Amino acid sequence: MKKFNIRKVLDGLTAVSSPSTSPQLGAKENELIPETLQSEHFQLCKTVRHGFPYQPSSMAFDPVQKILAIGTQSGALRLFGRPGVECYCQHESGAAVIQLQFLINEGALVSALADDSIHLWNLRQKRPAVLHSLKFNKERITFCHLPFQSKWLYIGSERGNIHIVNVESFTLSGYTIMWNKAIELSSKAHPGPVVHISDNPMDEGKLIIGFESGIVVLWDLKSKRADYRYTYDEAIHSVAWHHEGKQFICSHSDGTLTIWNIKSPAKPAQTITPHGKQPKDGKKPEPCKPILKVEYKTTRAGDPFMIFSGGLSYDTVGRRPCLTVMHGKSTAVLEMDYPIVDFLTLCETPYPNDFQEPYAVVVLLEKDLVVIDLAQNGYPIFENPYPMMIHESPVTCCEYLADCPVDLIPALYSVGSRQKRQGYSKKEWPISGGNWGLGTQSYPEIIITGHADGSLKFWDASAIMLQVLYKLKTAKVFEKARCKEEKPSTEIVDEDPFAIQLMSWCPESRMLCVAGVSAHVIIYRFSKQEITTEVVQLLEVRLQYELNDLESPEGGGDQTPAPPTPSTSPSPQTTVPQTHTSTSSNSSDGIRDNIPCLKVRSSPLKQSPGYQVELVVQLVWVSGEPPQQISSLAINSSYGLVVFGNSNGLAVVDYLQKTVLLNLGTMELYGSNDPYQRQLRSPRKSRQPSGGLCDINEGSATSEDRCKSPTSAKMSRKLSLPTELKPDLVLLSVCPPRGSIPLDNRDNSFSRSRSSSVTSIDKEAREAITSFYFCETYNRKTDGGLTPSLWVGTSLGTVLAISLNMPPAGEQRLLQPVIVSPCGTLVRSKGSILRMAFLDSTGSLLPSAFEPWYEPNAPANGEERDKVRKRRPVSVSPSTSQELSENQYAVLCSEKQAKVISLPSQTCAFKHNITETSFVLRADVVQMNTGICVACFCANGHIMTLSLPGLRPLLDVNYLPLTDMRIARTFCFTNLGQALYLTSPTEIQRITYSQEVCENLQEMLGELFTPVETPEAPNRGFFKGLFGGGAQSLDREELFGESGAGKAPRSLAQHIPGPGGIEGMKGAASGIVGDLARARIALDERGQKLSDVEERTAAMMASADSFSKHAHEMMLKCKDKKWYQF
Repeated sequence: MKKFNIRKVLDGLTAVSSPSTSPQLGAKENELIPETLQSEHFQLCKTVRHGFPYQPSSMAFDPVQKILAIGTQSGALRLFGRPGVECYCQHESGAAVIQLQFLINEGALVSALADDSIHLWNLRQKRPAVLHSLKFNKERITFCHLPFQSKWLYIGSERGNIHIVNVESFTLSGYTIMWNKAIELSSKAHPGPVVHISDNPMDEGKLIIGFESGIVVLWDLKSKRADYRYTYDEAIHSVAWHHEGKQFICSHSDGTLTIWNIKSPAKPAQTITPHGKQPKDGKKPEPCKPILKVEYKTTRAGDPFMIFSGGLSYDTVGRRPCLTVMHGKSTAVLEMDYPIVDFLTLCETPYPNDFQEPYAVVVLLEKDLVVIDLAQNGYPIFENPYPMMIHESPVTCCEYLADCPVDLIPALYSVGSRQKRQGYSKKEWPISGGNWGLGTQSYPEIIITGHADGSLKFWDASAIMLQVLYKLKTAKVFEKARCKEEKPSTEIVDEDPFAIQLMSWCPESRMLCVAGVSAHVIIYRFSKQEITTEVVQLLEVRLQYELNDLESPEGGGDQTPAPPTPSTSPSPQTTVPQTHTSTSSNSSDGIRDNIPCLKVRSSPLKQSPGYQVELVVQLVWVSGEPPQQISSLAINSSYGLVVFGNSNGLAVVDYLQKTVLLNLGTMELYGSNDPYQRQLRSPRKSRQPSGGLCDINEGSATSEDRCKSPTSAKMSRKLSLPTELKPDLVLLSVCPPRGSIPLDNRDNSFSRSRSSSVTSIDKEAREAITSFYFCETYNRKTDGGLTPSLWVGTSLGTVLAISLNMPPAGEQRLLQPVIVSPCGTLVRSKGSILRMAFLDSTGSLLPSAFEPWYEPNAPANGEERDKVRKRRPVSVSPSTSQELSENQYAVLCSEKQAKVISLPSQTCAFKHNITETSFVLRADVVQMNTGICVACFCANGHIMTLSLPGLRPLLDVNYLPLTDMRIARTFCFTNLGQALYLTSPTEIQRITYSQEVCENLQEMLGELFTPVETPEAPNRGFFKGLFGGGAQSLDREELFGESGAGKAPRSLAQHIPGPGGIEGMKGAASGIVGDLARARIALDERGQKLSDVEERTAAMMASADSFSKHAHEMMLKCKDKKWYQF
């Protein structure tokens, strides 16, 4: 072991920049194994963002293009067309989006921000960009209004003034409506901020202005004076017109709606308190909560719709937020799950002066988007086709798999389609704009999200789309407490005891294994048939130490004994084969022992087609100490084994025979060769903190935090080992408990150096199991052939091997025991081991052995099943010509460095120090189109790739400073240059590090804008045209243009040209479409330059002509003069 210590010291002295290689061996192997991947194969860029816009603040809809825009409090802009067409943009300032206005059917959008800036977005390109910005210096923006087919945008301010902006040039007009001119001169009080602006649907020259204090003004734009003023003694929240322009409706802070005739300003024509109790004595109804927004929409055939949010009476305590739809005499109150941010009524016509014919209401909630069908009785909602419910329960972990088996997505879809809810509207989703991209990427991709409520969601992520396939609820396996009093005192987390912490999935066999925060592991099998499980199979494991109380291995003969499996409910949940049982003890002094954290259900469990429970494994309390959360997990379908570990040790479970094969403390894995001097520490008895994983807004554990459980690390276990292991294992007679890790000592700054120096007793005292890998490899230098193995990585950078002696396949596999024997330490590295993989002698990735999927509930047909269940052999034997060369390479990636180890000689062929000042959070060995590489994400925000086996740096981009634990916990790489992370509690951000994907991205993205003809304007009718009763138009250019209104003061607002013009388009466009666009632009520019040259030539010729004329005249004049006459 001394050799490793010397190498460890040398590792620390190695330079950061270049990987150190063994001089002779490395050079020789580099010649043998050519590396196909080069740095030009890598480029990093964001591809697409999925999910619900986090903290939404505003919304707009283009009724002709049928596109929805949502703005957020962080300045993000999400645009949605038909399912599969969506786009994400970001304002540079990051200020909240307070209002959005489409230039209807123009392919443009105006956004107003909380920092008093307005921006014009060009939506005619696949990646929308800002064309112009205008920043107000002296006014706070409170409301914007852009009339249909107008280029003049009205902007209301906090001071009560209205400014007008030309959206084509983004310049301010000199025309301003000042608050003191709008209100009566006799009024001394300020009317408050502008809360509403809109023009009369029948007369564009009349503008209605709503002030917060309750004053509404009808302003004549031509005469520049107020026609009428309407006063109400309650604050106004919103105003809406009747389409005929003779009436408008206001919503107020006391829960009332007032309807006004425009020519009767004295008092409202009607006052309604929709949810107020009407007193009998004729007094005013009781005040209600404010009505925040009202919309007034008319229909040709029947009564108008009045739709509003808020306005409930104050005595409805605890009632959910509501949207009220009043239609004729009927009033429908629609309860929402979350507070309402905004709503919009979708109408058949974009013209405000026609019958509106509303058909749907889009309701933007704080955490959901709901679309209500107004045309059907009962107002059913549309089924939302966007992947917006990623956060239905907070996401606690993610897995991403590109290029998965082709039959997997159809299989998951077929079982998931039966889970769909009923009662949705039968109509098509009304937001249907845009066109899909023409992507060439054809491989299937799956994302799995684990959630705080114990559920898992499987998503089809192929071709940059996202669609939910199937949902699995793991909590069904356990008994649920009906109320807080019934909650068992054995739970180790205060909230979300079923939260998913880790997942291990074998896509070929479809076997799935999940670990939860309550120290439980559940193994699932995939079946297309429904079954009822009478008794859920359960194993309980004491994965802890008891000081000076180490029991000798039990059991005898060839049979592997199971661990004690106490029953925690009246019906016995012990499983066969069990050699002994013990009863759970909860003695009078309150010490909990042999009790699992959760109670497995005792009643029969009906299991639908899809994932069905095969086995539940639970860690139990030991002498009053809770079990440690599971930090690593792996499943292998070929061997029929599951392994999991925590800060105390590991357990290997045979899920076919339902037995525990190995249950070892970390120190016992080393045997007598433990390299660390471990000191005795007294265990601190404390209840674990509530599952930080569950509070998605805080975000607690990074992926490396998962490896080192942030809870007290108690050491006590009852040894339960196969007797065959006794000679191979030197057990320590004293097993000191290791120190606890208080939460406040965890490093959240991501700055400290995390070297696992030999002298660092504090870290060694809590060595955790951090990674596993099942493989067929060489465990010892003397091995002549490959043996099934399990490699184990720890938080101190040690890699150990466990040999697996498998019985023959078929029936014997279920009868004979699997023999597991630890082989000791193989390699030591700096930092916690994150990822392991194996390469063959040619440098190709060796996949783990797997068993193909078969239907577990098929009728018993022995021959058929045996044929299918024969495991796939892994052929990695070297050819005779390469006898002298190494047969395999192990790739190890830790928090600090990557190593490639030659096997069976166990020499280090290549090494690269990834980082000195930070540490790696996530590392994966991934398959690219032309080779394999190691992809790493560091805590300092760098994304790196290293070649294999040579570990040459190919990519290093400072992408994302780690501001949130959520990113660390959910970041994952997958094959073909894909990666993802949770960028907010509700959104998944997908990125690519492949040059090829970046190049094809432009073609894969959908188009938001499609050329659509604007509907015809409503017919005025013969009599209206004759007597002038139709809509009155206004020459706004004459009124607001520079010639009519002059220039606005320069100090009022500052114009900022955006990057979204032709130059922006040049940069954004790529691929064939982009090349064509660039060629077209270049031709236009060339044509322009040629015409300029032509004009200049003509001008020069003209000036040459005139010069020659002048010269001729001068010559004639001076011809006869003598020199002295000049």
